[in-house]
Amino acid sequence: MHPFQKEKISIGLLGLGVVGSGTLSLLQRNRHAIERKIGLPIEVRRIAVRDKSRPRAVTVDAALLTDNAYEVIDDPEIDIICELIGGVEPAREYVLRALQKGKQVVTANKEMIARVGHELMEEAARRNLDFQFEGSVAGGIPIIQPMKNSLAGNRIEEVIGIINGTTNYILTAMAEEKTDLNTALKEAQSLGYAEADPTNDIAGHDARYKIAILASIAFMSRVNVEDVYVEGIEHVEAADIAYAEELGYTIKLLGIARRVGEERMQVRVHPTLLAKNHPLASVHDVYNAVFVRGDSVGDVMFYGRGAGAGPTGSAVVGDIIDTCRNLRFGATGRVGCTCFERRTILPIDEVETRHYIRMVVHDRPGVLAAISKVFGDYDINIEAMIQKTIKGKQTDIVWVMHESPCRAIREALDIIRHLPVVVEVSNWIRVEEWKSD
Repeated sequence: MHPFQKEKISIGLLGLGVVGSGTLSLLQRNRHAIERKIGLPIEVRRIAVRDKSRPRAVTVDAALLTDNAYEVIDDPEIDIICELIGGVEPAREYVLRALQKGKQVVTANKEMIARVGHELMEEAARRNLDFQFEGSVAGGIPIIQPMKNSLAGNRIEEVIGIINGTTNYILTAMAEEKTDLNTALKEAQSLGYAEADPTNDIAGHDARYKIAILASIAFMSRVNVEDVYVEGIEHVEAADIAYAEELGYTIKLLGIARRVGEERMQVRVHPTLLAKNHPLASVHDVYNAVFVRGDSVGDVMFYGRGAGAGPTGSAVVGDIIDTCRNLRFGATGRVGCTCFERRTILPIDEVETRHYIRMVVHDRPGVLAAISKVFGDYDINIEAMIQKTIKGKQTDIVWVMHESPCRAIREALDIIRHLPVVVEVSNWIRVEEWKSD
């Protein structure tokens, strides 16, 4: 590689939506300071958009706009391509072509990175090009660069994150306002925190992409996102929030990645009863946080706004600045893909956790004995129980179980829900304690 020979660094943007607008706005607002940090002038040379006539959230010269992405990618004067359109295709095709044209790439596309990122990183490595994606996981929270650089000397044991602001806002509202999920969702939509179709957030898919990316970096292994267990918050009810509070927990949608021995890992997303003393338990509203445990650093937590034009634009511009510095000194491609190992993901049935189970039963003698016998048959030990009459002759029973394989719980509940004394098994949520060193 040779030092940069041009008088300025040219940038091309693909997409001028929420993240693209936030990126361009920040580049415009802080341009002088950014250029001093880089040591060279920069320019946004071309911007590809779907509709050139659409009103923009940022002031932009109409002459920079094109509805043909290849006019940006193929421009020989452009040094860095920022892909900010989202989705797998055509984003993957655009990024691959940009790399083949010798362009450095910055992206905030979590789904593309989670699904085909390895392919693109290998292409970048072959060409000694930068491929940076800080904005893909936690918006404005720095986490990719710290894990790839500052924490690189550590053996990472676990990464746990609240990495979806929509679901965190909804669960916070349910807890604080004593409301149900649908009411909290409508409130989130009215405030712009949730999409008209919130499925990607509510069902956990957004968090699934993000924890897959974090796990691949933490454990230096490719993660097939389809192997990541995912369960959303659709079935969390106000009663579960209330019982969790009574038991000393809060409910969060967590992405959890843990090292299991030398060849396996846990990577999963699901609602979780989280002990109130856990650092993540105090993360409320639309805020995100990522908790990392390393063998040398111990426990560290990264906290902030995990989405939006400003926070994600901040991460993208940070990657642009880093790439510009690398370009200036002929040092692109320094930190590439670190997936050197082959680890398999532990199936969810084999994962051992503690468990919260809520059921409705008939209020009559022998109920507890019948249910406890089934749990005993599967070697499931009961830690705590709450029993409350809810209406007539029916009773709510909440159980908290000691660590047991998920398979044992699933099979026991399959039998319990058919017992004559049981009206319904209302919910089953995994439990996380705080195990500080």
